[in-house]
Amino acid sequence: MKKRVYGVLGVSSIMSNWNADFSGYPKTTSGGDVYGSDKAFKYPMKKMWENQGEKVLYIKSMKLSDDKKNGMSLVPKTIDERYMQLFPDSELNSKKKDIKEVLENLFRAVDVKNFGATFAVKEINISITGAVQFGQGYNKYKDTEAQEQPILSPFRDGTKTTDEKGEAKNSTLGTKIVSDEAHYFYPFTVNPAAYKEFAELGVTEGYTEEDYKKFKNTALVAATAYATNSKEGCENEFGLFVETEEDLYLPNMSEYITFLKGDEKNTISLDCGLILNEIKDRIKKIEIYYNPLTTSIKTDIEGAEYYNIITGKEA
Repeated sequence: MKKRVYGVLGVSSIMSNWNADFSGYPKTTSGGDVYGSDKAFKYPMKKMWENQGEKVLYIKSMKLSDDKKNGMSLVPKTIDERYMQLFPDSELNSKKKDIKEVLENLFRAVDVKNFGATFAVKEINISITGAVQFGQGYNKYKDTEAQEQPILSPFRDGTKTTDEKGEAKNSTLGTKIVSDEAHYFYPFTVNPAAYKEFAELGVTEGYTEEDYKKFKNTALVAATAYATNSKEGCENEFGLFVETEEDLYLPNMSEYITFLKGDEKNTISLDCGLILNEIKDRIKKIEIYYNPLTTSIKTDIEGAEYYNIITGKEA
């Protein structure tokens, strides 16, 4: 692929929890700003690829473990076990380890091809800087509030005793924590030159146009597709893709984005036209994806193409 790509991907969270901390509340900085980690965006993409039959290495998978003391238990696989699940014909578990074969296999995993990897297994130590790099996704909606929802379980707590028979009388209570509304914007870059050295070693063809299209198509729908209990209500709502010459370097595009809540439609403003318009002769294409039914785009960028994020057709 003979270009770089800079952009921003937006996720809306309505009465849901896009990325919780260990307390269950939406992640915040020490200053109180709500944000989502890059892992929160990558995970739905990995799940979508896995469901499509792609090889995904860095994702949790389980196995049954037979403990003689405690019996059978469900535990996560180790990284080498996951690797052998994807590449059962590899020589990883033998004394004869082919580092070239391991590298070739790693690049066959779609998540490694995009996001890179740190692979330290059985005297093999490999570090791959990903062609695709995400920043943290900050919430641009200033009135976000966390909501606690009490949940009544259909079962009583058998560990508590309250009546004469030593049994609990009532069902247990739980809590679901959500954001009433939040709008996260993730900056990202795609740098195909990251794999130049590995391509010279002959273990990969490099980051291709096909790889980029696969990343782009998945990034625009994965949040919407990943509908768990806490993620139901999270949707892809915005995408900005700026394709440039290979040696053009741009700043973080999410810093130039503002979000304004409206009565009928929300407004996403992109105030980076002053930068992009000055170097438009070095920009190959600018694409903006959004939902025209819920969102208006306000920008001074010249020559951008607009698409419906749901249908993929021109908006």
